[in-house]
Amino acid sequence: MDSLDERLLDSQQIRSEEVNVKRERLTQIVLVIVGLLNVSLIYFLYVDLRHSSWLLEQKNETEPMFLSFFIPVGIFLIVAARRPSEHRSMIALAAWWNISHSVVMAIQTVEARIHGVHRNFADVVIFLVIGVVLLALLPAKREAVAPGVA
Repeated sequence: MDSLDERLLDSQQIRSEEVNVKRERLTQIVLVIVGLLNVSLIYFLYVDLRHSSWLLEQKNETEPMFLSFFIPVGIFLIVAARRPSEHRSMIALAAWWNISHSVVMAIQTVEARIHGVHRNFADVVIFLVIGVVLLALLPAKREAVAPGVA
């Protein structure tokens, strides 16, 4: 009977390891996709700065600064994709940043509609989904290791 228990335990450990490997791989894929999306905003930042559209057309001096926040976050998410468990804080920061950004945009969208200005709600949903997915895939906390032990 002991050997049956040991085999069941071994089988459960193998399945658990497989699930962990698949989850980490999914996390890596999501981090790279979100990171590349953020980095791709460099094009829009370039266009805004090159043609001064932020000043001349949109009369919105905050857009270039706003876009500039996305780019480094994207780079750090791509770096975090190599070893997500070592970059838990960065992933959590990106997740909560997207969620808080979504909440602010939701408020702005509601206020715009109250004042008769149509604003698309899609970006609110996109940022909220990105934040929730990043939180859902957040690697577990690593156990503390005594100094000198690795």
